[in-house]
Amino acid sequence: MKRFVSGSLARGLISRGGGYMSTAEMMARPARMQGVMMNKQQSQRYYYWSRMMSSVAEKSKEVGNGGGVEAIKEEEKQKIEKNGDEEKGMVNSYWGLSRPSIKRPDGTDWPWNCFMPWDSYEADLSIDLTKHHVPKKFLDKFAYRTVKLLRIPTDLFFKRRYGCRAMMLETVAAVPGMVGGMLLHLRSLRKFQQSGGWIKALLEEAENERMHLMTMVELVQPKWYERLLVLTVQGVFFNGFFAVYLLSPKLAHRIVGYLEEEAIHSYTEYLKDIDSGAIENVPAPAIAIDYWKLPKDATLKDVIIVIRADEAHHRDVNHFAADIQFQGKELREAPAPLGYH
Repeated sequence: MKRFVSGSLARGLISRGGGYMSTAEMMARPARMQGVMMNKQQSQRYYYWSRMMSSVAEKSKEVGNGGGVEAIKEEEKQKIEKNGDEEKGMVNSYWGLSRPSIKRPDGTDWPWNCFMPWDSYEADLSIDLTKHHVPKKFLDKFAYRTVKLLRIPTDLFFKRRYGCRAMMLETVAAVPGMVGGMLLHLRSLRKFQQSGGWIKALLEEAENERMHLMTMVELVQPKWYERLLVLTVQGVFFNGFFAVYLLSPKLAHRIVGYLEEEAIHSYTEYLKDIDSGAIENVPAPAIAIDYWKLPKDATLKDVIIVIRADEAHHRDVNHFAADIQFQGKELREAPAPLGYH
């Protein structure tokens, strides 16, 4: 027994490095061993985690040097395209909406966003400019005299400044087609009826008149008081014409027909001043050349001639619309003259 106790003490001293182990220390030894084991497990986890991250990094490096080059090139290409679009003034959109590349017949880029090549056309210059609807009925006479009264303040204000006069005229002339097309659109929705193409025909007229204005603005830079006059006249005319069209569409179309007759007269006087040298026959704006497919060396006179032809076509369309309704029919009962400029 003595030999067993002596051997145990000797082994304890050796394991403690020659020190003495108390009973409390012997009790606490399992807890310390558990802590050592936990630290060892954490060290192993950290070791495996670091090995895993280093291997991922190596693979990423290999992909970047090999198969990932294509992805990097694609990303750089997208950045270059984006910067190029920003330099061109194009808007990058999440929705993927962008204008396709459009060329002129000569191969140069199409410069306009307000109209496309398929919207341009060659004006029909063979149209009769002298046609006139003789007022016979009461509404005809009312429409005719109303237009003549509206011409008086215009003559007094602009006199023979036909550039400014044309600009003002086009701000008014572009209103009836929009108002008529809008009201016919709403009526078609309410009554579940086709319009016979008249909605599109009237909106085409409004767009054509707006392009006249865009052309005239390139030729005549309006002064501040002329811009103020445009705001006033447009506000009054829009609301007035809107009310007239609601009450009597045939009267509204007849008024527009007579307005277009006055426009033909005004542009004819404009041409007389160009021919006499009172107004310089400057080169045509680029927008006019592309819109009416004019020759590259076209002049102001060429532009006024095609605009006057457009006004003659609008005269015919509106007098025709009024005639349909004076016969007791609806516009949808007669095919609309689509594409009739």
